[in-house]
Amino acid sequence: MKNIKNSLNLPKTTFPMKANLAIKELEILKQWKKNKLYNLLEIKNKKNKNFFLYDGPPYANGDIHIGHAVNKILKDIILKFKRMSGFFAPYIPCWDCHGLPIEQKLEKNISNQIRNINKKKFRSQCHQYVLQQVNQQRKDFIRLGVLADWKNANLTINYNNQANTILMLAKIIKNGYLYRDLKPIYWCFECQSSLAEAEIEYKKKKSTSLYISFKIKHYPKKILLCDKQVRKKINPFKKISIVIFTTTPWTLPTCQAIAVNPNLNYHVLKIQKKYYIFERKLMFQIIKNNNIQKWKVIESIQGKELEHIQCVHPIFKTSIPIILSQHVSSDLGTGAVHMSPDHGYEDFIACKKYNIAPNQKIDKLGFYCLKKYKLLNNIHIFNKQNIILKLLQKNKKILFSKQIKHSYPHCWRHKKPVIFRATPQWFIKISDSNLKDKIKEEIKNVSWIPGWGKNRMNKMLKNRPDWCISRQRTWGVPLPVFIHKKTKKLHPDTTLIIKKIAQKIQKHGYKIWWESKISDWIKDNPDMYQKIDDILDVWFESGSSHQLNIYQCNLDNKKNHKADLYLEGSDQHRGWFMSSLITSVITKQQAPYLSVITHGFVVDKNGQKMSKSLNNIIKPQKIIKKWGADILRLWVAYTDYTNDMSISDKKLKQITDHYRRIRNTIRFLFSNIFDYNSHTNKITYKKMLLLDKWIIDVTYKYQKKIIKYYSCYNFHKVVQKIINFCSIKLGSCYLEIIKDRQYTMHSNSIERRSGQTTIFYILHSLARWIAPILSFTAEEIWNQLKEKKDKSIFTKKWFKKIQPFSKNNSYHSIIWKKIFKIRNEVNKIIEQEIKNKFINHSLETILILYVNRKTFDLLLSFNSELKFVFLVSEIQLKRYSSAPKIGYKSKKIKNLKIIIKKSNKIKCPRCWNYSKKINYLENKSEICNRCIENTTQKNKNHIFL
Repeated sequence: MKNIKNSLNLPKTTFPMKANLAIKELEILKQWKKNKLYNLLEIKNKKNKNFFLYDGPPYANGDIHIGHAVNKILKDIILKFKRMSGFFAPYIPCWDCHGLPIEQKLEKNISNQIRNINKKKFRSQCHQYVLQQVNQQRKDFIRLGVLADWKNANLTINYNNQANTILMLAKIIKNGYLYRDLKPIYWCFECQSSLAEAEIEYKKKKSTSLYISFKIKHYPKKILLCDKQVRKKINPFKKISIVIFTTTPWTLPTCQAIAVNPNLNYHVLKIQKKYYIFERKLMFQIIKNNNIQKWKVIESIQGKELEHIQCVHPIFKTSIPIILSQHVSSDLGTGAVHMSPDHGYEDFIACKKYNIAPNQKIDKLGFYCLKKYKLLNNIHIFNKQNIILKLLQKNKKILFSKQIKHSYPHCWRHKKPVIFRATPQWFIKISDSNLKDKIKEEIKNVSWIPGWGKNRMNKMLKNRPDWCISRQRTWGVPLPVFIHKKTKKLHPDTTLIIKKIAQKIQKHGYKIWWESKISDWIKDNPDMYQKIDDILDVWFESGSSHQLNIYQCNLDNKKNHKADLYLEGSDQHRGWFMSSLITSVITKQQAPYLSVITHGFVVDKNGQKMSKSLNNIIKPQKIIKKWGADILRLWVAYTDYTNDMSISDKKLKQITDHYRRIRNTIRFLFSNIFDYNSHTNKITYKKMLLLDKWIIDVTYKYQKKIIKYYSCYNFHKVVQKIINFCSIKLGSCYLEIIKDRQYTMHSNSIERRSGQTTIFYILHSLARWIAPILSFTAEEIWNQLKEKKDKSIFTKKWFKKIQPFSKNNSYHSIIWKKIFKIRNEVNKIIEQEIKNKFINHSLETILILYVNRKTFDLLLSFNSELKFVFLVSEIQLKRYSSAPKIGYKSKKIKNLKIIIKKSNKIKCPRCWNYSKKINYLENKSEICNRCIENTTQKNKNHIFL
């Protein structure tokens, strides 16, 4: 036969093997923009059931990093899946536009004079900077393949958002949860402002730990030295001291008391010729740790008996009292704690009971400002010279000292140590027991993914102090209240005034507040009131945004609308998740979300969190330029996001291998339907070959599991199922078996068209499976499918034409599972024989199977088609009872023995199968009888394969 090659249906396709994603993705983005794809999806799904994911606003400051990419890709995967499942799932992207990162970025380029004198100009420049950053980040997010309503993005600088934040404050005031107080809050000297809990991170810090003696000024009558002779000889007023332990000696200038626990027992300990008071249990540790050789316990006394005893300040020589507090423990230190109500929350609470108030001796930059002891003035509290240490040494007040490393709060922006600093601030009363109970109840009702999020929220709520919502900065939403100059109380009509302010702000922005006078808002006795110049904490701002219905397309238009999902990094348990929950419970008595998903941080190959200081950052822009956005999206989906996510060049190379496997499978599928038209060549399900029905059944079951994993947000399992389907079910099984049928049978035969119809169905299914993750590749597939009507794969829903085996089918999935189990055992032997060079190809093989009666009958029913299952030229079935001792006995399948023989027949140059020489002599052709039938379309219809 001439032109054997032309008689074959060899695969061909224009779907390229090389993805060239970095270029092709840009073309697809242009296509989406031209088709106004997001608007198309809104129109198409608007009448469907709703799914609202609320976008947690990133800061509009700087290029997006890999963490941003993870967050936005996860959200995009969810929303694309939901739309494919029939939901109306809008995506309104949000941005946080206020806050210190933006303000300080501008401060680098703007003089302090402009910032302090012309705040209006400073705010204007901040505003312009924010818009530039939003535009840049928007471009980066679009490049990731994220579909969103980019034109209607929700920015916190929008007038509606400004007004909404202020109205939220009015509701909180109305409900009685806002108060003003002078008490210690976290303070950053770099920020020059108070910080929220969410802005604090703990790092190891090296500090000097000191045991400092405070001499008792007036000898307490309750302390009686046992030895009367000793009592006569000593002057107890000069000899007895109480000892404190501290790692923050800089707080000593603000020390106003010493606290002991009323219920602990204390000893008067004699060391050499001096007497010291320690808690009993801690005393023995101190003796051991400091190797004190000569000591003696003189007397014991209970903590409550030390109350009101006066001591001498070790630096200022002033008198300070001993007070009682339950927070003093016997776990660490000496059992006595120096009290600085300016710089410790527990200190503040303990001192308040004794009417000891903060004295504010440290300014906002961290410098001492003392009236009497001017030696310390203009010295920073973290000064390297350790002037406090020198003063203590000079006064001989240090008993013991050493360097220790301990956990210390740092500013999450500047990575610098922070302090507690008492300043007048505005607080939301989280400590209210009724409020905490209600918040706990709402936490219980929310679905947390992963589940440990619930415990973390409860723990953070339990330990959370009242929420400081005021900031002493310039760039932010104002805290628009007035306080009485003398009483410092809010104006009695505060709620009404704020509502009026909000109305004006909604029209003109918050510049109305900054430019207004007190008399503009208060008509009666405006001179009696003071205008507050603080701004609101950005966490309060973003945490209030649930009150505003940002979904302009929300058909229900519910005032108490709950988002179906919040999705952010795990640090937001103490941040946005908590701030949103608190404000929502106070104002609406409910959580603002039904479900919350948290993802881990991105770490390098060594498990280190990515940061500029470690020089281990991998920019998403760099990944996209080299590999394409789909590779980055596949990495996000393939990685278990509930833990920290490791990324490296090695990881990305592994991801490209997975991508290549999926893409090559798609390309092979396309190459076998090059002459297929679904209108004219489609084979009905009833007429399909059983093998095709089997793979359609498999596809149907895979689709069910994939949809289930998408629904549970288990994207890494989705990817695993897709890879398994492409590699095992298709690549190693179905596609291998049908090659002979697709290549050698007549182009228009039922058998070939049955395979092509199946492949067409698989392509439609697979394109949808990968669409939420490999969005660009899925769109490329859709563009390649000739008979599409829709402009995009994302306008489609899950493919419905695949179906499971009917219950009446005798060749159901269990039967096929058994057959392929045997096939796997056979393939192992064939591969070994090829390795041993006994055969060059499986088609050279005569396969002899010794099986039990039931299996024998099953395999026999396939007749001459059975050899195509095992890809051999001849197969012989025999009863296991007659099996010889030679051959391979299966360890996995009972009663199965396999023998491989090399065929001595003639290889057909067209189909490569082996047949008897007489067949060639009879048909007087160089090709086998089966090939002659296939080329003339006189072949008998196949049932199975």
